[in-house]
Amino acid sequence: MDLSLGPIFSSFMRNRTGALLVVFQVAIALAVLANSAWIVHQRIEALNRPTGLDEANIFVVSTAAFNEHFKYQASVQEDLTYLRTLPGVVAAAPTDAAPFSQTGFSTDVWTNPTQTGAPQELNALSMDEQGLQALGGRLRAGRQFRADEIMAPLAQRSSDFVPEVLITQAAADVLYPGKNALGNTVFNSTGEPAAIVGIIDDLTGSLPRGLRTGSQVALFPRLPEARSLIYLVRTAPGRRDQLLAAAEAHLAHSNPDRVVKYARPLDQFRRRLQLADRNMEIFLTMAAVLVLITTCLGISGLVMFNVNTRTRQIGTRRALGARRRDILRYFMVENGLLTTAGLLVGCVLALGVGAWLTRQYGVPKLNTYYLLGSVPVLWVVGQLAAWIPARRATLVPPSVATRTL
Repeated sequence: MDLSLGPIFSSFMRNRTGALLVVFQVAIALAVLANSAWIVHQRIEALNRPTGLDEANIFVVSTAAFNEHFKYQASVQEDLTYLRTLPGVVAAAPTDAAPFSQTGFSTDVWTNPTQTGAPQELNALSMDEQGLQALGGRLRAGRQFRADEIMAPLAQRSSDFVPEVLITQAAADVLYPGKNALGNTVFNSTGEPAAIVGIIDDLTGSLPRGLRTGSQVALFPRLPEARSLIYLVRTAPGRRDQLLAAAEAHLAHSNPDRVVKYARPLDQFRRRLQLADRNMEIFLTMAAVLVLITTCLGISGLVMFNVNTRTRQIGTRRALGARRRDILRYFMVENGLLTTAGLLVGCVLALGVGAWLTRQYGVPKLNTYYLLGSVPVLWVVGQLAAWIPARRATLVPPSVATRTL
């Protein structure tokens, strides 16, 4: 059977609408599949990224004062004394935001007092001398805060900056790339300096989605706000749930001028934060599957239409000596050309969609490996979709030609 491309292109011209629809279906499917796979990969990577925190052994207690009789300093001191002397508690520290909570604040810092150049954004957590230990973090270089360095809450001071900070290695890398950040200085928007006294291993802060990276964290040596504060309590392995219940019961009744808003394990914050990522994975996966199914139906429908409208042509070719495999090959080659054209258009469309997602939503630039990996998948899927109707064409007997001439 003659498989020159002339008859195939001639059939495309006779049914241009159907051919173009398949091309655009394949192009859209490739754009959706490649970008969905890339975004799902990013989500999975984020879900599995190490946090640097001792999540399994940390619980969070949030309290709030509700009248003017609340004595902040005395209450914090009493609470910390109780929490730190509980058998099984490794460390306890007050803070203004729990990791993964999507609360708290970020601050812009510069490496020069004149604030020239673009600032770097850090997720700032106010903590005392046990803060790093309560998080389960590890000091990489330098020192931790001393008790005499812990400053009063913001409401009691005119400046929101501190004289020294601990920063994660990720923050150090963006502030002083290729250099040792320890001992250097960062400046806030008013030019106030803060010495970097310690570098800690990367850990996830309270705003993992609000920054370019969730690991650009700075610990500030100050107490959190007086009206609402959070205690981070790290326990010995296996003691978290028992000590959480005991701490909640005690703090709820120890001070009549404040209430316990909640007490929960730290990993509960992470699960809640990751719920959106998991839902996004499911949504994108289902969207990609539905697009693939729609594309398969479109390809199969076009091939079926071509078979039905060319019954006499197929019968004539069978009468002239064409074998069943020749008929099958003809329709598979025809579909392969359409699918290939759709993939070429789809590559351009996928890159354009990926660039738009990067600009609008900050999604990392589409990895070309995902695009190149999606191409053979879609090509094989397209050929499989054409296989059944193409097989039907091989069942047309040569006698059809004589009945329809």
